[in-house]
Amino acid sequence: MADRSFFRPEDEAARILAAVVESSDDAIIVTDIDGIILTWNGGASHLYGYDAAEMRGRSIAVLVPETHRSEFFALVARLKAGEGVKDLETIRRTKSGGLVEVSITMAPIVNADGAVIGATKVARNISARKLGELAQRSSEVRWRSVVDSAVDGIVVIDERGRIEAFNPAAERLFGYQEAAVLGRNVKMLMPSPYHEEHDGYLARYIETHIKKIIGIGREVIGLRRDGTTFPLHLSVGEMSFGGERRFTGILHDLSDRVRLEERLRASEARWRAVVESAVDAIIVIDARGHVEGFNPAAERLFGYAEQEVIGQNVSMLMPSPYHEEHDGYLARHVATGERRIIGIGREVTGRRRDGTTFPLHLSVGETQVAGERKFTGILHDLSARVVIEAQLREQTALARLGEMAAVIAHEVKNPLAAVRGAIEVIGGRLPAPSRDAGVVKEILGRIDSLNDLMKDLLLFARPPRPTPQTVEISSLVASTAELLREDPALNAIQIGIEGSAPPIHADPGLLRIVFLNLMVNSAQAMRGQGRINVLVAASGDTCRIAFQDSGPGIPPDVLEKIFTPFFTTKSRGTGLGLPTAKRLIEAHRGSIDVRCPAGGGTTVTVQLPVH
Repeated sequence: MADRSFFRPEDEAARILAAVVESSDDAIIVTDIDGIILTWNGGASHLYGYDAAEMRGRSIAVLVPETHRSEFFALVARLKAGEGVKDLETIRRTKSGGLVEVSITMAPIVNADGAVIGATKVARNISARKLGELAQRSSEVRWRSVVDSAVDGIVVIDERGRIEAFNPAAERLFGYQEAAVLGRNVKMLMPSPYHEEHDGYLARYIETHIKKIIGIGREVIGLRRDGTTFPLHLSVGEMSFGGERRFTGILHDLSDRVRLEERLRASEARWRAVVESAVDAIIVIDARGHVEGFNPAAERLFGYAEQEVIGQNVSMLMPSPYHEEHDGYLARHVATGERRIIGIGREVTGRRRDGTTFPLHLSVGETQVAGERKFTGILHDLSARVVIEAQLREQTALARLGEMAAVIAHEVKNPLAAVRGAIEVIGGRLPAPSRDAGVVKEILGRIDSLNDLMKDLLLFARPPRPTPQTVEISSLVASTAELLREDPALNAIQIGIEGSAPPIHADPGLLRIVFLNLMVNSAQAMRGQGRINVLVAASGDTCRIAFQDSGPGIPPDVLEKIFTPFFTTKSRGTGLGLPTAKRLIEAHRGSIDVRCPAGGGTTVTVQLPVH
């Protein structure tokens, strides 16, 4: 066995060195050339579990597990050859039989002659570090797998914009392999003008720290390897790694969403075009009755602009009592599902902006949009149909009246003429100043009135078909005015005729009846005193003749009835004058209208086609 006397410390420096060795946390062991342990410090006891007394004089091989024997013998051979070992990571066995990961540094000890006589071995427990490294590697593997398996592109750049990471999704997105982009400026993935502007944005952020996209996200445009562009949503995060800034961009391809949005916009535009071009009004409301859609036909129908009704309750378009009842009907349907109009349709009454009402046919459909109930109402204006129905009823009544008038003319008028003749003969035989002669005269006047009524009735019930010829309207009005002046009770009326119109094709005899009736009515309204202004004008294919008087006007309740047969406010009138005038004008495919201005007077306007 080798001489161990050189290991006995005899001076102060040796004692200090021994104290340092003993206090070290690392295991410090000295062996002879054969591996027999000579010194064993406290760090060795803590690492391996043996105290110094147990280990001095024993072979250090006791600490080597079977799996590492060959490695141990190779180390011994290197030491004997004068070679050291630095930071060798290996496994050693503890007193309890457990294994511990250690980092070993060994150096040979040589004598004055240069011969190897022993070795120092310093061992450090690296189990905790290994666990940390393992955890770190596991974490890196885990995060790498997350990044590599991500559906969205993930790109990491440094503060100069150079790409440091480029995941597989980014490769698929842009068409580049990771190796082709690493170290290159990220602006290669951007089209103009962003390509030229990016470095300035990045430098400005690093200088000012003003965030315009970092931590926020926005929609941008990407540039593929083949030069095509596509929409992206980019969210950028900032981190510090090794004291240097890094920026992580997560990119989501919006191509499918953009295509879907374009299809939706096209579909919406198509359906909006259908709705906006519809002849019938279309109104959409929610479950609370608030208007959400109001097409142009609805605007024309109700007189409201779309922005005036959006968000308002649809009951604003209904007169009483429907206005007050509608919300209750809607709430009851939403609560019970009971249908009274939905999917059925019915005739209702609408209320325009000006307060007037009109008939409608309403059909209502129900749908759901994003889980919310919506109701679509399609409204068809029945005003024209109601007018036509009224005209049909009027024509039917007039036809019956015509039949009755013919019977009356046959059964009454002819005998009445004979009765008048007989009474006239009798009266001729009576002395002129006698009381009986006066009675006969009264009888004849009543018979003449009855005869005039028969004539008016026949003219109204069976007006003659117009015989058109060229007519100068102004001349016809002037000649009719002369007839009015022949009436002693009305000859004080002044008649002024203004304007002109081209000749029209009409029946002058029938028009004269109409004009005379209108002038007589105006003259009687002014009690035989005043002026009648007749304005003649042409507009397009229409000739307009307006008769204006300065009388008291017509009360509203009377005005709405003036064309009703047999309605009159005169003590001796038949109530057939204006209804007959209306029928004669309509026989010419014209119209007649009566208005009473707020300042007084009455204006009756006759419109006739020129051709």
